[in-house]
Amino acid sequence: MNLQLARVFYPLFLAALSLLPSWAGCAWAQNPQGETGAAPQSPSAQPATIQDQISAVPNRPTFSTTAESVQPGVFEIEYGFELADGHQNINGLLKFGATDNLELRFANNPIERDSATAGFGDSGAGFKYKIFRQKTWRPTFSVLYNATLPTATAGLGVGAIGHSAGILASKDFGQHHFDFNETVQWVGRQGANGFDRNYFTALAYGRALRGKWGMTGEIAGFSWTNAAIPATMTLMGAAIYSVSPRLILDAGIYVAAYGQLPRVTFFGGITYSVADLYHRRGKATGSPN
Repeated sequence: MNLQLARVFYPLFLAALSLLPSWAGCAWAQNPQGETGAAPQSPSAQPATIQDQISAVPNRPTFSTTAESVQPGVFEIEYGFELADGHQNINGLLKFGATDNLELRFANNPIERDSATAGFGDSGAGFKYKIFRQKTWRPTFSVLYNATLPTATAGLGVGAIGHSAGILASKDFGQHHFDFNETVQWVGRQGANGFDRNYFTALAYGRALRGKWGMTGEIAGFSWTNAAIPATMTLMGAAIYSVSPRLILDAGIYVAAYGQLPRVTFFGGITYSVADLYHRRGKATGSPN
């Protein structure tokens, strides 16, 4: 591991962690009943009294995306880091619940380093739209669209505009939660017309453990894109800790089963529901589909 880079990344992440006590205090003040464990049920599976609170809906730390949406009016952030041999970054995702079913999303990596190249990473903008909520045997089902914006420093990122669209399914079975994604990605060709195409498939599992602790695991992979980007598959495991319903921490590792990826990558991050910009908590926000 590059020691010079570690001296840069660790202070930045520790600075973010130093803010957690104040965030947690705010979260506990606004969620006095926040005694739920980690890996909570999806909002659609929770009683109405729970939905009146602000509760985080993490996409972290899995590669897959949950079919559940951020609560309407809630602005939520996710930030974390990855550390591996020849690869380090700080990654972020901003989410806003525009309606009961529509979530707006913006992602970017403010710091990225691969091999000897360091700088800014690519960005992405898109949305998630919930088709229907889970009910009895039926999972929550959503569609996802994202546009890749080539904002990365030269030598990092794709270097061209790209698109992806996919279907998302999520289902709770008591304390057990499953997410399944199937996505097609059109990868822009740098300096040329047209796109290369690949497919992304992921299955994630999570559950609450004792107290505020939880866990999640995932198998995920991309199909072959082109001669320079072969297929990849990763296996991930992580611990989850719920400081409060709106502040969730994660840490773990993912291992490359195959593909041009570091063999082992360590990661950690936070999900925090910042505020209800519609100021509608405690009011009816619509009936289930």
